[in-house]
Amino acid sequence: MSVLLIEAFHGGSHKQLMDLLQEELQDDCVLYTLPAKKWHWKARTAALYFMQTVPASANYRILFASSVLNLAELTALRPDLGKLKKVLYFHENQLAYPVQKCQERDFQYGYNQILSWFMPEHKLAHLEKVIGVKRNGDAYHPEGLPGQQKSSALMKNSNTHRESGLCEAQPGLYTTQHEGLPSPLTVPARLNTSEVSESANPCQEEDKEHLTFNLSHILSGPDYQQRPLHIAWPHRWEHDKDPETFFKVLLKLKEKDLPFHVSVLGEAFTEIPDIFSEAKKVLGSSVLHWGYLPSKDDYFRALCMADVVISTAKHEFFGVAMVEAVYCGCYPLCPKALVYPEIFPAEYLYSTPEQLFKRLQNFCKRPDTVRKHLYKGETAGFSWAALGSKFRSLLAAEPREDL
Repeated sequence: MSVLLIEAFHGGSHKQLMDLLQEELQDDCVLYTLPAKKWHWKARTAALYFMQTVPASANYRILFASSVLNLAELTALRPDLGKLKKVLYFHENQLAYPVQKCQERDFQYGYNQILSWFMPEHKLAHLEKVIGVKRNGDAYHPEGLPGQQKSSALMKNSNTHRESGLCEAQPGLYTTQHEGLPSPLTVPARLNTSEVSESANPCQEEDKEHLTFNLSHILSGPDYQQRPLHIAWPHRWEHDKDPETFFKVLLKLKEKDLPFHVSVLGEAFTEIPDIFSEAKKVLGSSVLHWGYLPSKDDYFRALCMADVVISTAKHEFFGVAMVEAVYCGCYPLCPKALVYPEIFPAEYLYSTPEQLFKRLQNFCKRPDTVRKHLYKGETAGFSWAALGSKFRSLLAAEPREDL
């Protein structure tokens, strides 16, 4: 077991990435995890837990972990692990993570991240030579990578791969080719051939318990173009995804008597913003689906049904749920901020909630314009076919004394 994988919050996109790496590395890795609960507690104490539970081994060469773990603490507590080559994957930036209430920010979590990737001058110089970063004042930026990675060159994989947030996407991915989108062979994750064949189409499979309608009939029926616009919101039910803005726009559409359907997907945790229960009552019959779909097949069938996918996020390194929805044929509407302008063409961006409302208002009146639309962006670079070799190279490199 030459690669030691550690995940202190093993759920959502964190679990998705670790599962993919396990599949890729097979017998050459070992994984240690903590459940995806009480994130703040995990960020404070995970190093102590893994110090006690990860057994010593002379076979470890590389340590791969997400930034929930305070890597500096772990390597101080376990000097044997400190000698390994270390890869730290940032799913989010805790220095810029939105606070839920107007109160003083707890800087411990951002401080943990700074300690975990801080390096002395000689190692930064080596990093510049090895992976191609250039110095800009006191900061380092990866050459050729988007500007969202402004904190550290070590954060580059948070955008060049596909993870975002603490719990966003369903594990695994298989989508159908839909109206001119890339082939399923270029989906942004490895196809799980043990579960789904390459020719399978999630929009044409039999319905399961969560979806009681025949999707293949809906997508091919004679009145498909006349059906109300179907809007999807596939994000965590938490404040950083800004559900308030999303539902305010939908309620305004409702007030205008504009026809639409909505599927509110994504995972909920202990504290659910009040806006969800309030909006569900008002939206009433406009709701097609409400809540988390544990089956990835059901999840992607729901996305295949939708016409438009919306993000109202206030913090995003990538937005895997948005890209998944695009692969399922959805028209994306994202804030003209954060990472989105680096991924989506200007046509799919909005600057204010008013602009989002106007776009959806027009789509509600003419849903056929969305259904006939061919996505104009490029997403092939996010596929495992494009990124797999980079991860393999990263995790297969022999350790060096100067790393």
